[in-house]
Parts: sequence; structure tokens; C-alpha cells
Amino acid sequence: MMDANALYEKLRKIQEPKGYYFSDNREQVMELLDALLINKARYGYMVCPCRLAAGDRDNDRDIICPCDYRKPDVAEFGSCYCNLYVSKAWNEGKIDQAYVPERRPPEKMFL
Repeated sequence: MMDANALYEKLRKIQEPKGYYFSDNREQVMELLDALLINKARYGYMVCPCRLAAGDRDNDRDIICPCDYRKPDVAEFGSCYCNLYVSKAWNEGKIDQAYVPERRPPEKMFL
């Protein structure tokens, strides 16, 4: 099984060219990557560790990391909901590191 360090390197190479960076809070990033790997073992896919998964891939599709909400969250707040993926400006302290509100519709959260 892949470990968090290997996942970090793999995803960094894929996401940075797209303008998505890992938060510079390395400890938090590694905890989130470990949780993604646990969820992959549990559900068969890397579902967001910051949200409650239903365990149904079709229902959870919008929160498979990177989730559908990452792009608008990073565009508006400089970070995704989990603070895993951030903009360069976020890491450089050029924008406020404000709370990112949940965008997932309530009807998808309580199945």
C-alpha cells in the first residue's frame, strides 16, 4: 500500500502544474493524506477525509479528492475546504487564510 509520503510526491507532481499546491502546514497535509489512504482502503476510493462519506461511490463522487468543490474554493478563498490544496498566494501569506465554508449541498450529506 502507498504511504502518505509517496502519495504527496505523486499528487504534487500532478497538481502543482494545475496551480494547486499542498498547504505549507506539512503536518496537517500528511494527516490528511493518511486519512485519504485510510478511506481508499475502507471504501475503494480516496474520499474527502473532512466530510462524511456514504460509502456509495455514486453518492460520494463529488467528494472524491480532489473534490468538485476544490476549484471554486481555491478560486474564492485560496484553499479547499480541508486546507489540503491551496493557492500559491495562500502559502505565501498574500491572502487571508479565512475559513472555507462547506459548499456541498445538505441533501448529499445526510443520506
